[in-house]
Amino acid sequence: MNKKRPVNLDLSSMKFPPMAIASILHRVSGIVLFLLLPVMLFMLSMSLQSEETFSQMKDMIAHPFYKLILWAFSAAMVYHIIAGIRHIIMDLGIGEHLKAGRNSAILVIALAVIATLFLGIWIW
Repeated sequence: MNKKRPVNLDLSSMKFPPMAIASILHRVSGIVLFLLLPVMLFMLSMSLQSEETFSQMKDMIAHPFYKLILWAFSAAMVYHIIAGIRHIIMDLGIGEHLKAGRNSAILVIALAVIATLFLGIWIW
């Protein structure tokens, strides 16, 4: 092994292919879902307890901070589902070639961006 080979540890200078970006975003969306799931479950439980807590939750969700949390959770969920479907299809042996993988990664990112924008419009 050549011990004098160049080592580039600066990730900001590297150009990632669309497949790597889609994979990294899938992991990030999973982390966001994991972190925000307790908040969403709390909000759901409050809205289901009584009429009073439902109206309190309705007033709370009107605040921009909670709208942002709801939007972040929804956007992460949409991306995670779309990317998960891509992974399942690839596990079935469809689209495993480089060109198909690149195109499907770009499609997943584009669909997620469009869906996230629509979610933002719907929530606000």
